[in-house]
Amino acid sequence: MRERVVVGITGASGQVYGLKVLQLLKEVGAETHLVVSRAAELTMRAEGIELREVKKLASKVYGEEEIGASISSGSFFHSGMIIAPCSMKTASSIAYGITDNLIARAADVTLKERRKLVLLVRETPLHTGHLRTLLTLSEIGAIVMPPVPAFYTKPRDLEDVVRHTALRAIAMLEGKTGERVREMLEEWRGL
Repeated sequence: MRERVVVGITGASGQVYGLKVLQLLKEVGAETHLVVSRAAELTMRAEGIELREVKKLASKVYGEEEIGASISSGSFFHSGMIIAPCSMKTASSIAYGITDNLIARAADVTLKERRKLVLLVRETPLHTGHLRTLLTLSEIGAIVMPPVPAFYTKPRDLEDVVRHTALRAIAMLEGKTGERVREMLEEWRGL
């Protein structure tokens, strides 16, 4: 059985991160379960990303209103969940247990089952309320990973920057998927 990864894409700028995560997960053979928020659909249009192309990369796609979907249950076993990008609205919902859509509900279940939840939070500058929300997320077990570029990799272009961030997010996951991507990161850095 292929390892499963849940992917959420929310309305923050940086839709390319969600796209790249899905591309890389497909490359390593993971089964992906995707939820795209309505706000993400609007942002994709503004950023020139085709929703149908994103959906083609996923093994299964759910609507954000499908609260009863399999990924909202603790009995749905997976290697972790990545939300890329993660809006501050979604981050706040997760931090404070407001599970009124499938992305927040799946993230809540991921945390309660003690699985990895990686959040590529996109917001700047941050006010004190944002910082408190991010602290709460960390305290309840989420991995808060703002997509900050790493220049030690000597990126040649934006694609390199996005790829490195997506690889690092996936490397946080459990199992063979995370292991394989950690190997890819080491190969890239020549370690």
